[in-house]
Amino acid sequence: MSTTIPAELRYTSSHEWARENLDGTLTIGITEHAQRALGDIVFVDLPVAGRHMAAGEACVVVESVKAASDVYCPVAGVILEGNPGLSAAPELVNSDPYGEGWLFRVQPSAPSDWGGLLTAQSYAELLSTSGD
Repeated sequence: MSTTIPAELRYTSSHEWARENLDGTLTIGITEHAQRALGDIVFVDLPVAGRHMAAGEACVVVESVKAASDVYCPVAGVILEGNPGLSAAPELVNSDPYGEGWLFRVQPSAPSDWGGLLTAQSYAELLSTSGD
């Protein structure tokens, strides 16, 4: 089964994606690969706005019918908001992982951190060589 990996996004080895917004903020979510592995999402515990995050720090818990899984902040920064639509419709993470199923927005401490994330090609290579 083919996995969609949008070229304009950046990725982490733990299956988060990041979209650079025009104002320099980043929108973060989990990849199609990650949501598929989790199964049907039933609850998302989002981070609180104003929270300072370190790169790689767990900040969201996504619960599915199979398991609960941490989601990590791909860059250091301050949480701006969680996706308010997920409280009523957590299944958006499954149906539209790169769109309405985004998880949170962050103001990066160092905008250059964007360059340290995986490109779509690098992420595709990671998926092709990993067992998960």
